Amino acid sequence: MSEPLRDPPAPVRVTVRCFAAVREALGVEVLVVELPAGATVAALQAELGRRAPLLARLALAYACNRAYATAATVLHDGDEVALIPPISGGDEPPFRFTLQHEPLDARELERQCRTDHDGAVVTFAGVTRDHNDGARVVSLAYEAYAEMATALSTAIFTEAQQRFAITRARITHRLGTVPVGEAAVVVVVSAAHRGPAFDACRYLMDRLKHEVPIWKREQLQHDGGSRWVGELPRPEGGPAGG
Repeated sequence: MSEPLRDPPAPVRVTVRCFAAVREALGVEVLVVELPAGATVAALQAELGRRAPLLARLALAYACNRAYATAATVLHDGDEVALIPPISGGDEPPFRFTLQHEPLDARELERQCRTDHDGAVVTFAGVTRDHNDGARVVSLAYEAYAEMATALSTAIFTEAQQRFAITRARITHRLGTVPVGEAAVVVVVSAAHRGPAFDACRYLMDRLKHEVPIWKREQLQHDGGSRWVGELPRPEGGPAGG
């Protein structure tokens, strides 16, 4: 005897509180959004981003029912959610590593780094190219061990600051699919003089490439296949894995 058909899970309705730059982007202080059952804060942000694309350019924290939450927090019917832009008194941190699925904005990262003390802002963008090792490449796809990547990058920033006379730095790496011609990683460094800025930018990019657990898969054109590419990590001052 077949099982009776079950009704699909009911959607959830959440109340979104909008403050400061979020309120300006959406044009309202409060709105109610209906999402599929099991939706997360990230899904809510994506839905709001479709309504107001400017939101994708904002650095945001999250609160659910008046307590800080993460993008992975699952929402329930009746929850109150706030997308929180930078708060009063919170200066831009001098060094920051981020992972994101959205396209990268090098100009915004430069704005975060530059101060009136600086005479140099150096930017490196690693862009998906259309070939590698004799094959035509359609796109790259990235994934990361996010917690370890963040911890390692914090240590790398500390060492860079000890080696080079730099003011601020940003590393932002994209996750998910990155088409040909789009940036997969952007490194920005500011300093009073160009020499330390150039040297630190290369140092940060090299350490990122050799140590931070981010994986790359190429989508190939000739047969529609794909392949993982890369090497075992090479921590500075230590042997390669394996």
